[in-house]
Amino acid sequence: MSLKKKLTFFIPDSENPQELPYFDSGIKAGFPSPAADFDETKISLDRVLVKNTEATFYAKADGTSMSGAGIDDGDIMIIDRSLEPADGRIAVCCIDGEFTVKRLAIKEDGLYLLPENPSFQPIKVEENHKLIIWGIVTYVIKSV
Repeated sequence: MSLKKKLTFFIPDSENPQELPYFDSGIKAGFPSPAADFDETKISLDRVLVKNTEATFYAKADGTSMSGAGIDDGDIMIIDRSLEPADGRIAVCCIDGEFTVKRLAIKEDGLYLLPENPSFQPIKVEENHKLIIWGIVTYVIKSV
């Protein structure tokens, strides 16, 4: 098993949140309404997406193993280290010294790190593996 991908982590700048215009009434993705009034307020994504500033980090996804979960190459993941790992959660894990992002699966025969792309194989965590569940992915920021 060789992951050979490196994650770069960034700390949110909670001291200087950037407030941008926010249209909280929503923008229709279908037929536009000419009568729609936009009630512009301000929003800081740091304040909305980061629940625990002391334990939250950003990291850029590298690769396509989680594309089925909506995490694509180059996306920015928001990772909260204060959340408990649980079956079904998407976690940033360090296994044998290398970082990977996978869905946790607790089964009768052990713990698995599951990719969300059929081109990749699940990783069964064995006793000889050194595993640290580093944090839980809470949000993904995408570019289009």
